[in-house]
Amino acid sequence: MKRLVVSLLVLCTVVAFTQIPVMAEDEYVFKYAHSQTDAHPRSKSMVFFKEELEKASGGKIKVELYTSGVLGKEDEVLDMVKMGTVQGTRGGLFERANKMYLLYTLPFMFENTDQILKLIRGEFGDKVNAGALANGFYIPACGVAGGFRNVTNKVRPIATVADIKGLKMRTPPIDMTVKTFAALGANPQSVPYGETYMALKQGVVDGQENPFSNTVDMKFYEVQKYLSVINWQVHPDPFYVNPAWYNKLPDDLKKIFDATAKATLEYSDKIWLASEDEYFKTLQQHLEVNTLTPEARAGFVEAVKPVWQGYVDSGTFTWDDINAALKIAQGQ
Repeated sequence: MKRLVVSLLVLCTVVAFTQIPVMAEDEYVFKYAHSQTDAHPRSKSMVFFKEELEKASGGKIKVELYTSGVLGKEDEVLDMVKMGTVQGTRGGLFERANKMYLLYTLPFMFENTDQILKLIRGEFGDKVNAGALANGFYIPACGVAGGFRNVTNKVRPIATVADIKGLKMRTPPIDMTVKTFAALGANPQSVPYGETYMALKQGVVDGQENPFSNTVDMKFYEVQKYLSVINWQVHPDPFYVNPAWYNKLPDDLKKIFDATAKATLEYSDKIWLASEDEYFKTLQQHLEVNTLTPEARAGFVEAVKPVWQGYVDSGTFTWDDINAALKIAQGQ
């Protein structure tokens, strides 16, 4: 909360020292889209973004919000941002922007969400965001896409590594997720986010993994039986912006846009993480819930060690990168 207040003060300071002439020909339209519904914390945070940016820019930047996947699937919208037909989005597929985002998603890397926020919001995170520019995306800010990701399925509770073996698990088309569930012995199936409900209902897949918020928002619980709290991963939430659109802004509006984006992602983290407990209560009303014991968690950690080593061997990042990230996250 303290950090959010500081960001808002910075935003107000930028506005106070910036004179913005109101001329129709100098207006900029920022078209934004994502897959979540209007009730989702990500959507609520983007309403905050729209209100704050339009106010701070004196109406010079107009924000158009398109939610619930109305402009396309996540991969399609991300391509639109890269091409410039849409100016911004948030969602998965972050490895397309910079493979270093995958480091944040190493399985069982973090003990709590404070650790990953400390990493993402510091100098380490700034460098990862800047690296996305080489792949066609400007990232003014990054947060977390909800709390820890956990597993639902309709076959059996997941209490040990042996329980997940053979299950057809829906995974997003993210390399880390696919490799992790393969290492655990599951049969990963990449299914677009918006098609997951029907894939679960029709038996194309047995289960899926997501934060509690997404599982409730998309009503996955309606076609599942078990929720296993394994806290295996947290996803980063980069704010993808088309660089050409951003570079057309005058310097004063760039400062306002960046300050508003940072304040928005911090606001998003605040409301999204705070909402996870309520979403969990909803899932407890619909699903049979179990939580991993410390001994069982150790078995999962051991099973995914080859995934960590595989990324080092492929040159995606180094053990020095991983150890530096862990040192920052753990406050050492």
